[in-house]
Amino acid sequence: MVKLELDQVVMRRMREDDIETVKAIIKEGCQGTENRLILHILTRPVCLLLLATVSSVLRCFLHSFILALIIPVFLLIVYLKFTMPRSTGVLGTRRPYWDYVGSSYRGAQDETLSNPYSRISGKPLPAKGKARRRTKPKAEDKDKDSSPEIVDVEREKAAGQVWVADCEGEIVGCVSREGDCRLGMRRFCRVVVGCWYRREGLGRLLVQSLEQRERQTGARRVYAHVPFPSAVGEAFFRKLGYRLQGEVGYDGEEEEEDEELPERTFLGFHVTKVFVKDLK
Repeated sequence: MVKLELDQVVMRRMREDDIETVKAIIKEGCQGTENRLILHILTRPVCLLLLATVSSVLRCFLHSFILALIIPVFLLIVYLKFTMPRSTGVLGTRRPYWDYVGSSYRGAQDETLSNPYSRISGKPLPAKGKARRRTKPKAEDKDKDSSPEIVDVEREKAAGQVWVADCEGEIVGCVSREGDCRLGMRRFCRVVVGCWYRREGLGRLLVQSLEQRERQTGARRVYAHVPFPSAVGEAFFRKLGYRLQGEVGYDGEEEEEDEELPERTFLGFHVTKVFVKDLK
C-alpha cells in the first residue's frame, strides 16, 4: 500500500490521452467480478436443477459420467462469458462498452471537482502534474492523430462523463456518470481505485465530490448498481448513505420513486443490486 495525500488529489474530467490508463485501471478493478457472478449463477437451485437434467439426458448418449457432468457446465460458463458483458457490463453499468472517446473532455481548461481536503489542510493543489509514461507506441499515436474521431454534442451527452483522480500526474482512480439519465436522476458506475491506493478514502472522495457537483446541477437522486456477490461494494455505498432500493427510507416511509431495475442475465437471475441516495 502507498500512502496517499488526499489534499493533493485533483479530480478532473478524463482527457483523450488518459483513455488507455483509465481502461487499464478499470480492467484491474473488474478482475474476478465476472467469475464471481458466474459462480453465483451456477449455484442457484434452478440452474443446478437444469444442469442436472441436461447431464441426465447426455448420460443416455455418453458412456462417461464425468463427461456428461462436465460438458453442460463448461458450455454454460462459455455462454455466460460471452453474453454477460453484453447484458450487464462490468462495475455497475448497464452499457457494456463505454464510449471513452465521447466521454473525454475537450475544454480549454480542465473541469475539476472540489476537494474538501485541500481546504482543510490549506495546501494548494498542484497546478500541473508530471508527464505520464506513454501507453502506446509512437506509430499508433501518429495514426490516431491523423484520423481523429468526430465527437458531436449528442455523442458527448450519450457517453456521459468520466472523472479521474490525478495525484502528481498519476491517475490513481476514476468514477463515471452515465449520460442517459432521467430528469433529476443520476447514475454512477465504474468506481475504481488503483490497487496501491485503496483503503485511503479515495473512493469516498470521488463519489462524494461528484455527488456535490450533481446536487449543484439540480440532481435529487443518485443510483448505483453493485454486482450481486460484492459485499465490499455494498458496504462501501452503505457507508456513504446509500440504501438498497426498496428498503425503508430514513423518514420511515418507503420511497415511491425507485424506478431502477436490477440487471438480469441467464434465466432472469439478478446480477446487480440497486442502491439509491437522495441528495438533499
